[in-house]
Amino acid sequence: MRPPVISADSHVTEPPHAWDDVEPAFRDRVPRVHHVESAGDVYVIDGMKTPVPLGIVAAAGKPPEQIRMMGTRFEELHRGGWDPAARLLDQDRDGVAAEVIYPTVGMVLCNHPDPDYKKACFDAYNRWIAAYCAHAPARLLGVGQTAMRTPEEGIRDLEAMAALGLRGVMMPANPVVADYDAPEYDEFWEAAIEIGLPLAFHILTGRDFVTATRRGPKMNGFLGVIRGCQDIMGMLVLGGVFERHPRLRVVCVEADAGWVPHFMYRMDHAWKRHRNWLPAGQELTRLPSEWFASGIYTTFQDDWVAFRSVDMLDWHRLLWANDFPHSDSTWPWSQQMLAEHGAALTSEQREAILSRNAAELYRIDLDALARLAPGAAGAAATGHGA
Repeated sequence: MRPPVISADSHVTEPPHAWDDVEPAFRDRVPRVHHVESAGDVYVIDGMKTPVPLGIVAAAGKPPEQIRMMGTRFEELHRGGWDPAARLLDQDRDGVAAEVIYPTVGMVLCNHPDPDYKKACFDAYNRWIAAYCAHAPARLLGVGQTAMRTPEEGIRDLEAMAALGLRGVMMPANPVVADYDAPEYDEFWEAAIEIGLPLAFHILTGRDFVTATRRGPKMNGFLGVIRGCQDIMGMLVLGGVFERHPRLRVVCVEADAGWVPHFMYRMDHAWKRHRNWLPAGQELTRLPSEWFASGIYTTFQDDWVAFRSVDMLDWHRLLWANDFPHSDSTWPWSQQMLAEHGAALTSEQREAILSRNAAELYRIDLDALARLAPGAAGAAATGHGA
């Protein structure tokens, strides 16, 4: 029996009651679902101008001609987005044994201008997602959120999330204090290492992710969302964060992975030719590509280039995902796609990318997981799910 398949990046569709446990001062301001005639249901967030349409946040499995931003009612979305019992059936259909689960509306909340509002919403969400995942804690692996108002508070947030049983942390791309390569964050990085929670930087969770210059049709912006993640990864590497904290593990989420070999090459080229640009005293004892390869995991879903590039990067840092239930998801045909895209992989590579890498990072007992989700066992090697 081969190890079961794990999706390293899936999502919930937060129901309106996800923030019911918010502190009283913010109870009247939490995100709300509103119905707009001719536009369908949208999430309205106090303090943000643009509502969140529900048309694409749970469009997995729909043919392209049926995917619309507007016109969807909340009750029409995949029930597994907020019902954990239904979620297990969704996993079985896709041949997936477990999912690392990220927020959806929470990604937008990362861009909220009020850090106190974010803190209150994130704390309430963390309690809700912990309860959601408690239904099947071996198969539903929740990722919490921190507002990162200060590095010291960030450490307390990590401790609280670990106490809730959450498996990782989705970081806002833009912290309140300085930037992540500043020495003010050194204690935070060390705390993350000791607590054992991987730190994830997801697309669309920062100002730079959503305000980048876009030319041409709207679809061109879809191609640029990975840039924000690349900027953060470059900052962490060239800013010496991994140099100072070599045991740190960071996850670059939903930004694909086929670009990684060239990105590592460009960092090495920049360092070899222009390392005098680095601040005085900020030296790297290893090539930037070596720090990237050791410290950064990348998740991807429909990215056959990543499978073709395994010999140019450390494939022990590749994490496959199905992105369920978002519109970019490979659900429910993930296993057919994996059989095609991963045909040239060795059995060792396939098992690592689809299962063992995530298990090592998130401390998952694969034997126990295989007993709980037998239909997804073996898919890592054969490319066929339940």
